[in-house]
Amino acid sequence: MIGFINLTGLALIALIVWWFWLYQPAVVSASQSASDPGEFTIRVENGVYFPARVQLPADQPITLRFLRKDSSPCAEMVLFDDLGVTQQLPLDQLIEVALPALSPGRYPFTCQMQMYRGELVVVASAAEPKAT
Repeated sequence: MIGFINLTGLALIALIVWWFWLYQPAVVSASQSASDPGEFTIRVENGVYFPARVQLPADQPITLRFLRKDSSPCAEMVLFDDLGVTQQLPLDQLIEVALPALSPGRYPFTCQMQMYRGELVVVASAAEPKAT
């Protein structure tokens, strides 16, 4: 019985490590997924941002639209710490977050408790956008 409890505990620890540090959701290209490449919608529901990784072209401003379907208090805000942008997300309302033109790189976004996690992957404009 103790062996079962220990194995269960190790499995839970492995799951936590995978979820918070190792898991990388697929990248979705904003230019291929939106009718207007300058705007992109991210849903907040079931404890995640969907899509959680968005590829954007560098040096172009973009408007991200957030639609919060999750009533959890953790989902009330989205923070782009590297950009100094914070936005309240009312339930069942489409909220626009305007971002300036960004240099190539990775820009994480999270809820205020950093449990909901996403990432903007900004690539040089000459690079071909990809969706996986």
